[in-house]
Amino acid sequence: MAPRTARPLLLAVIGLVSLSIFFWAPSSFGYGTLYYRDPFSSRAASLAARLREEEARYAATLKAREGLIKKHGPSKEEIESYPTTGSYTLWDFFIPSFQCPHHVERIGVLGDGGKWVCGMERIAKQEKCVIYSFGINGESSFEAALLERAPGCEVWGYDFTVDSFGPEIEKIPNLKERAHFFPWALGGRNAHGPEDSPKYYTLDALMKLNGHAFIDVLKIDVEGAEFDTLTAFLATHKPLSPFSSTTLPIGQLQIELHAWDDYGKFDFFHDWWAALEAAGLRPFWTESNLVYVNYNAGGKPRLAEVRTLSLRFGKYN
Repeated sequence: MAPRTARPLLLAVIGLVSLSIFFWAPSSFGYGTLYYRDPFSSRAASLAARLREEEARYAATLKAREGLIKKHGPSKEEIESYPTTGSYTLWDFFIPSFQCPHHVERIGVLGDGGKWVCGMERIAKQEKCVIYSFGINGESSFEAALLERAPGCEVWGYDFTVDSFGPEIEKIPNLKERAHFFPWALGGRNAHGPEDSPKYYTLDALMKLNGHAFIDVLKIDVEGAEFDTLTAFLATHKPLSPFSSTTLPIGQLQIELHAWDDYGKFDFFHDWWAALEAAGLRPFWTESNLVYVNYNAGGKPRLAEVRTLSLRFGKYN
């Protein structure tokens, strides 16, 4: 996780596109119940039916993506992510066409730092919940709002570039007592020996260290390290067989994608994104954020701030 400061102009000529993502784990044995579903809720069947419909619509989106690739490629290797002349950018191929089955609302500030969340009313009802936040950068309005709305939640924060959460948490005693901060970095490998600085942890390693089997809300803003981080995470949570559902141990994911350098090459990003989709990831919201383009006038939208949500599914009964 690199410091969230401006990169050199040639590398940080970036803009923000934000989208929210929903996890769906289709199974040959039936459809899952919602992670945030009320026990014995009569809405379970209708929600499952709605999700089946959304999955069918998303299949059409995937087909349309392949058509767009053929139009501008015709192969993915030939696609330029940010053409100087053309009617598309990278983000037009990865649109949020899966609808959240619950309320979607803004949590945190209206500008950079706030997130669009699906089902906040359900998170707030949880007796206990776990929040992980990677990339604090001195601003914690999102985390503070989650703690305020959901008194059963606690947050674990990580950022090696700062010493604590932002004032939104640090100055509020009843929030601070439910917040745990560590100056560590997130990555696709573990490197946290005595000589390592900063100390790097994988997501799985931190969950094991904290004794957590499930993360209700996961926020990641780690300046490009998200690609290796999630690749490693998916590798340890593959389905046991082609007939079993993917069960990623997270409820909701809020992530900022930094599609610069090699990460911004279309074929790389396409394959990485497809792996997330294969694990059950479904985007349901997009929010444009042009803060970085504003900082770097004339730049291309190489950075996409992604608000992501995942709902856990089990076997539907």
